[in-house]
Amino acid sequence: MKRILSSLTMLVWGGACAMAQQTVSISVENPSKLQLTAVPVVIQLNDYGVAAKSAVVKADGVEIPSQLDDLDGNGTPDELCFLTTLGRKEKKQFTIELLESGKPREYTPRVYAEMLLTNKKVKSENKQDLYISSLTVDNGTNPYWQLHHHGPAFENELVAYRIYFDHRQTVDIYGKYHRGLELRQTQFYPDSTQKAAGLGDDVLWVGQTFGLGTLRGWDGQRPLMLTDVAHRTLRILSRGPLRTIVEVIDEGWRPSPAVLHPITMTTRYTLYAGRRDCIVDVSFDRAASDLQLATGIINVKNSQEFSDCEGLRGCWGTDWPVSAKDSVGHKRETVGLGICLPAQHIVNELPADKDNYPFVIGNLADELHYAITFGSDNEDFGYHSAQEWFAYLKEWKKQLGVAVKVRKK
Repeated sequence: MKRILSSLTMLVWGGACAMAQQTVSISVENPSKLQLTAVPVVIQLNDYGVAAKSAVVKADGVEIPSQLDDLDGNGTPDELCFLTTLGRKEKKQFTIELLESGKPREYTPRVYAEMLLTNKKVKSENKQDLYISSLTVDNGTNPYWQLHHHGPAFENELVAYRIYFDHRQTVDIYGKYHRGLELRQTQFYPDSTQKAAGLGDDVLWVGQTFGLGTLRGWDGQRPLMLTDVAHRTLRILSRGPLRTIVEVIDEGWRPSPAVLHPITMTTRYTLYAGRRDCIVDVSFDRAASDLQLATGIINVKNSQEFSDCEGLRGCWGTDWPVSAKDSVGHKRETVGLGICLPAQHIVNELPADKDNYPFVIGNLADELHYAITFGSDNEDFGYHSAQEWFAYLKEWKKQLGVAVKVRKK
């Protein structure tokens, strides 16, 4: 699956010589005048000729954390990634050692992901222990209530997300007070002791809305849930230490009654360490030129809206993070939301309704790439006003537009 053309997508390098170990030197250049932090450098290994089982990445002779991922499930890693910081017009050199034996290097985790089945033998409703990596269900089967926090959840030091495993497939969020990994402790639902210790919590009530950038069907007048799906799969493809990838496969989906031939849509949510945004990569098993889809962000109660009318849209508002019947023990939460869509795929940016700030998406081939982001007013490291949040969104879009150059030496 191709990735969004931005600083999050690196040029592929390759070669033809296979051996037990291979050392390659690459340069990574920021062609812009922007300061870039937590820049992912992603190297495609499939065409390089080394079935790498382990890798060592060095900057100025010093080893830095990296990650190997087997994304196609064939038992051999096909991507290597690491993170770097680049100043204005800065170029850095890296050495990569690829080894065909051994095990992946271990580094301090900076991301975390989990998916859990509800275990009735566990007494505490806030703690479960049946961890799984993947689940597939047939049409008519809804595992929403059988999964703890209703689907996979994933985080880095700054933010946490979850995806509902039902016909909504809503992207929901968890806000933090302090930097750090928390989900293994709280499992998205902190108890009173954890709240008193300053751990985070669910900060957004999503209901039937888009939540944060959920992709749905469109019938010409309104969004459609992903109900007519032959098989639905959610799985965790990557668990770190630098990025986590959660994949959703909607096999045999009819996005609207007007679509005669079902389509299979695969959506990958990639969260890197040190970044509050999540990259959404969508692919279709056939050309999707006949489709119109819908996405956007929830219209948080009394929120202020921002739009540049070219794909960047956000809001800042305050509301209860749960339904009225569950509000005991919760407080109103203030959040900032953002979505950045490619302008060429926007058919219509619709006015806000009571639920959403919506878009109609079209002009599709076989893929779509966009990004989502959020911030909580609870953070001691983030943004605390609409003005600050909207300024961040503008800078965020600029950085997404920077294509960092990677060259093999």
